[in-house]
Amino acid sequence: MIQHNALPKQPRRFVSYWNVGKLLYGALVLFIIETFFYYQAFSAALHEDKLPWKLFWSSCLLFSFSHIFLVVMDSWSRFQDYKRIKDYLYLHGFDPRILSPYRGSKCQRMSLITAARELGMEKEVQRYFHKLGIRWFHFIPVFMINDPFFITKKYFWSRTFMEKHYKPKIDYRQLNTISV
Repeated sequence: MIQHNALPKQPRRFVSYWNVGKLLYGALVLFIIETFFYYQAFSAALHEDKLPWKLFWSSCLLFSFSHIFLVVMDSWSRFQDYKRIKDYLYLHGFDPRILSPYRGSKCQRMSLITAARELGMEKEVQRYFHKLGIRWFHFIPVFMINDPFFITKKYFWSRTFMEKHYKPKIDYRQLNTISV
């Protein structure tokens, strides 16, 4: 457990939410732009008498539009991870067993690093990932490489998009005001 007076100043919830999912929000903007582009192309194809182009542009539109919701759900899940990890790290301190389940994807690592930064443990977590050979440019989740049929698996859908709401056990901002 961390000493109260050693706790860094805690950011607002919005800032933490942003820090956890900034890569996802970038993807969200790209999917919104793509959706707009594909909608324009699909609308133009509707006026032509070429079925293959209608099918092509409609599938592109459906793909990008559905990803908007997937990215939003993924960012929600990563924020639940962040809250859970922050509690674990605060209550139990740095422990590789706590970190291990979150090393597989860049988004999960960002959740972990954000929580660790807010508790003053970022360097320990960075060293841990570096020791495992994980670098900043490792974006593709390990499960995608290990299991090419991941999209058909329940663990992928439940862990990536449907994390249950996690209510933090500790009010860190309140703790922070007590310790100051």
